[in-house]
Amino acid sequence: MKINYGNRITRTISGVLVGLLLSCLCCAADPLRGPIDTIGKTPIETGWKSITITGGLMRPWSAAWLPDGKTLLVTEREGRLRVVRDGQLQMDAVKGLPDVLPLDQGGLLDIALHPDFTKNRRVYMTYSSGRRQANRTTLARGRINEELTELTEVRTLFQVAQAKQGGQHFGSRLLWLDDGTLLMSIGDGGNPPLQLDSRLIRLNAQDLSSHLGKILRLNEDGKPPADNPFVDDGDPKTDPLIWTYGHRNIQGLALHPQSRAVWATEHGARGGDELNVIRKGQNYGWPKATYSVEYFGPRISENTTLEGAIDPAVVWTPCIAPSGLVFYTGPEFPGWKGDLLAGGLVLRQIRRIDFEDGKIVGQTTLQFEDRIRWVGQGPDGGIYVLTDEIDGKLLRIVPQE
Repeated sequence: MKINYGNRITRTISGVLVGLLLSCLCCAADPLRGPIDTIGKTPIETGWKSITITGGLMRPWSAAWLPDGKTLLVTEREGRLRVVRDGQLQMDAVKGLPDVLPLDQGGLLDIALHPDFTKNRRVYMTYSSGRRQANRTTLARGRINEELTELTEVRTLFQVAQAKQGGQHFGSRLLWLDDGTLLMSIGDGGNPPLQLDSRLIRLNAQDLSSHLGKILRLNEDGKPPADNPFVDDGDPKTDPLIWTYGHRNIQGLALHPQSRAVWATEHGARGGDELNVIRKGQNYGWPKATYSVEYFGPRISENTTLEGAIDPAVVWTPCIAPSGLVFYTGPEFPGWKGDLLAGGLVLRQIRRIDFEDGKIVGQTTLQFEDRIRWVGQGPDGGIYVLTDEIDGKLLRIVPQE
């Protein structure tokens, strides 16, 4: 892996300033009216506390538990893969990663182990590749050795077909489905005035010939499954990998433990963050229908709903800037069992979305001091959190004594 460290400090400061600016703008929006009532502040959740497992992580983005239940692989946005074993951060990063472009929101992003990891030791990773003026969200696969020191047999499985400029809206979360296929979210590419092929880049979210603004479904080798919804739509320009479309920037994917439905959290612009139930072949409206407004003021669309498109299950205004997402099934918080935990970057919180009999009946807020990038459940049933900071932490949420 090659990383240009010469501009690392400049990039880090620039990324922090951009994040702070977007955070201020994101929280400024007044709610738009539509069929879904927007959610603002929610009651503060009590009876919990966080303990630090380890610090020293540089802008961590995601994590994956190894089958031993004691070891985590953690991605750092700057392009390193780190190992946390028995709560201790190993000094040396894993070698052999592909070339990563750490640019603004981009870098080394999500990580997921192959469902048969114990047999094949395959690790899947998403990242931004290329250069500032021409970059893409990319999926690669490699085999990690028993010592967790090196990736070998690294190969690129997928790249977004269109190269874009700048460092915005890469996505990208990974989620294995029960049938052994892999979902991968791709952002719409960025905000105005950014264009691609002489039109606003975000309009590609409605274009079935583009990967931008989509959830893709892939076989383990990166090829399209034969039963993807647009494989036989009759238009040779339609991309067969597309599972759903009309998304802005999904950074949370989770599988319901009983129904096996896929849920996703999606960034809006100013306001209008969404929680959606993901259904094969459906349109989720962006940017034709949205509860967001432009960062510079006006409405993005006159529509908050669209005929033929799926309305969100939840809309957050002000935005929470959603990140990691997990359904909780552990033993430590019986009242949370079956609920959805959604990380939030800008408001530095986790939203607990309360489910009863498969329906959302309320929300509460777990408030933190740091930006929350990832939320996951460990093999022990515990809730683990990564903070999006220069000195990022791995936290565990435990009952308040």
